[in-house]
Amino acid sequence: MDVYEAIRKRFSVRAYADRPVDDDQLQRVLEAARQAPSARNRQPWHFVVVRQAETRKKLADLSGQGFLAEAPVVLAVVGTSPESVMHCGVPADPVDCAIAIDHLTLAATAEGLGTCWVGHFPQDPCRDLLGVPQAAKIIELVALGHPAGQRPASKTRKPLDEIVRHERYA
Repeated sequence: MDVYEAIRKRFSVRAYADRPVDDDQLQRVLEAARQAPSARNRQPWHFVVVRQAETRKKLADLSGQGFLAEAPVVLAVVGTSPESVMHCGVPADPVDCAIAIDHLTLAATAEGLGTCWVGHFPQDPCRDLLGVPQAAKIIELVALGHPAGQRPASKTRKPLDEIVRHERYA
C-alpha cells in the first residue's frame, strides 16, 4: 500500500477484534514513528506500549473511552520536553509527537490495523498509572488493533479552494 492509499483508508477505529497485534507489525509501526522528523531532530518522545488488559481497562475507565479496553494495544505517546517552545511561539512537543503519531497511524493502516487518537484523558492519573515522570506529558493515547468489522464512514473534506491560500492569508 502506498502512502496515498494509506491516507485515504485510515479512519478512527473504535471497535477492535479480540485478536492480538503481531509483534512484527507492532515493531514496524513503532519504527515508522521513530523515523518521524522533529524540531532540531530532538526526538522528544517515548512510546509506552500497554498490552496488559488490566492497565488498558484502567485507561479506558479514566478516559471514559471504553474502546481502549478492547484494543489489544494502547500506545501512550509521551512528550519529554514540555517546556520546549519553537521560535514561532508554538509548543514543540505536541507538534513533534503528532508527526510521530501520524507516521504510526499510516503505518498501522498499511499493516491492516486500525488506530484511534485519544486526547480525552486526565493527565495526572494516567501519568501515575503508566509511571510517566512529572517532567513529561502524555500527549495522546493511541488505540491499536484489528478493526472489528467497522467500516470507515465516507470522509467529507472541505474543497482545497476553501482551505488553501496562495502568498497571503487574505
